[in-house]
Amino acid sequence: MTVQLSTTVRNAMLDAIEVAVGTSAVLKIRTGAQPANCGTADSGTVLATMTLPSDWMAAASGGTKAKAGTWEDTSADGTGTAAHWRIYESTGTTCHLQGSVTATGGGGDITVDNTSIAATQDVLINSFTITAPNA
Repeated sequence: MTVQLSTTVRNAMLDAIEVAVGTSAVLKIRTGAQPANCGTADSGTVLATMTLPSDWMAAASGGTKAKAGTWEDTSADGTGTAAHWRIYESTGTTCHLQGSVTATGGGGDITVDNTSIAATQDVLINSFTITAPNA
């Protein structure tokens, strides 16, 4: 039998993510394959680093939770092809979430206009949504 969760429980689970990571979370866009999990060491080269808005996620609704505010690095750290991302707590050392990066429409967990990033260019996150189980 499959466990079923109400929308209220799914929303509470999602809202707890932002609380656990905290305010001023740090997002790093990286090259290469993402590590096996957040406990695994970072991999790839950092292309962009951004401190997310204090309230970086909208309130969960219908079992999903989307980014809030502008997620942007106005001067990219490096040159390469964006492939994965990690979100850390405010010091940028403890990974709490990770996933794939694709161009808009490519189906990645985070989407950007163009995955080919050049040092010092502006990098803007177009979309990011987390969906809870059973949503």
